[in-house]
Amino acid sequence: MVKKESVEISDYERQRQDNIAQRDKLLKQLALDASSAGLGPGQKPKPAKPTQKKKPAVKRVKEDVVPRRTSSRIAGIEADSEVAKRKAEDEYVAAQEAARVKRQRISGPLDLSEVQVAGKGWDKNENFLVDVVSRGANPHVRTFGEEEVKETTDKELRALREKMSGLELYKKFEPNRIKITPERIYSLGFHPVADKPLVFAGDKLGNLGLFDASQSSSSVKHETIKSEDQDQDEAEEDDDPDPDITSFHLHTRTISSFQFSPHNPSHLYTSSYDSSLRLLDLTKSSSEEIYAPEDTSLDEPLSGVEIDPHSSHLLFFSRLDGHVGRTDTRAPNTVDIFQLSEKKIGGFSINPSCPHFLATASLDRTMRIWDLRKLSGKRGAPQLPALCGEHESRLSVSHAAFNSAGQVATASYDDTIKIHSFEGMSGWSAGRDLTAKEMAPSAIIRHNNQTGRWVTILRAQWQLHPSDNVQRFCIGNMNRFVDIYTSRGEQLAQLGGAGITAVPAVAQFHPTKDWVAAGTASGKLCLWM
Repeated sequence: MVKKESVEISDYERQRQDNIAQRDKLLKQLALDASSAGLGPGQKPKPAKPTQKKKPAVKRVKEDVVPRRTSSRIAGIEADSEVAKRKAEDEYVAAQEAARVKRQRISGPLDLSEVQVAGKGWDKNENFLVDVVSRGANPHVRTFGEEEVKETTDKELRALREKMSGLELYKKFEPNRIKITPERIYSLGFHPVADKPLVFAGDKLGNLGLFDASQSSSSVKHETIKSEDQDQDEAEEDDDPDPDITSFHLHTRTISSFQFSPHNPSHLYTSSYDSSLRLLDLTKSSSEEIYAPEDTSLDEPLSGVEIDPHSSHLLFFSRLDGHVGRTDTRAPNTVDIFQLSEKKIGGFSINPSCPHFLATASLDRTMRIWDLRKLSGKRGAPQLPALCGEHESRLSVSHAAFNSAGQVATASYDDTIKIHSFEGMSGWSAGRDLTAKEMAPSAIIRHNNQTGRWVTILRAQWQLHPSDNVQRFCIGNMNRFVDIYTSRGEQLAQLGGAGITAVPAVAQFHPTKDWVAAGTASGKLCLWM
């Protein structure tokens, strides 16, 4: 390799570099002297902040202090050293102790305002949990019985309570043996005939069952030819046969509601989740479709049906999508559809005395009163009946039922039954506006309405024509009873009995007789007479 020749520095360059070095040394010395004497550059004074009123300190929940992790490098601890290992062990032990303390049971009393971890601030004065204290079902635990009847001081009320509490569970067959429908019961009712109790029930799969309670066990024995080798158990079963029950498959989906025509008791109108209304003619033994969407692909489940008591051809029905319809059986293609809610309408009812008034109960938490005499709407747009007034509950309203006295009973998921009294409806002007006071309930009854997924929704159902003119209704009880109340909210009876193994959720009065029937989720029938 060729070695580079060393370049000699001139005297001038050497003198210049020496001068630079002496100058840098002098500047450094001056800087050190100034800093030691306190003459260095100071920090700029911070501008004074405007004085603000101190906010009250927010009370925070004390949390367990978990030891923080520290950096071994910053602490000057070498990796993989004994000190680092001891530090890791100490941190592990501290973490384990913190986890143990966090899991340890707290034995003392706790205030919810001190242990709340999420949501808005807790105020025990607005404790909504009070509403759910009684939601749990207690099978066969009575909340009304003989003691309450004996303590009644009002003579008329006591006589009525004794009368209704005296109804006895049907004895000819146990409830477990009266399987009136194959599946869960959604709708139930009596035939209006007063000679004998005929009970009809509709189930989840579209079956309609019929039970004649006037039958006796001896009348339904089936004669069978017994073979020589038939054992004794089979012979005993033949001596105690099951009740005679008839069922028909009228719809392809749930029969949500049905009603006998007030003009012809042989006509039974049924509504279903398969989007159709059908007429069952008991004399002709036939069923025909009265209404259904023209497009068979449309799914518009129906939740209820009612017949105008003043016009035998006029039918009303409700849909789960918030619509109510009106059709004339003489002109099936003529249908008026009104959208009365943005959400599901679980039940509706027309006033038996003034059928132009309509009550709806909706998932939007409201019960509304409508007047069909006054329709309004823009030209070309669907018309709507006049809204007279509405009452809003804390949770969704399951059903609304009118009685002949102009009272509406509702059941809602806020665990209440509300009774609204509207007097003199026959003299109301068309589209009358009701005030909040007029819409307010006249009576509120605490009642467990938390049915859950497997029990049919509880609905208050009035007796159509009570023989003593005392308005009353019945409703299922989650403790496996049926409750009976007056229009003033006074409980008359709590019907029960041995052999009831499920909640009799779907309860109904006979129109005129003091008979009560109720159906369960297993298709069984309970009957009191």
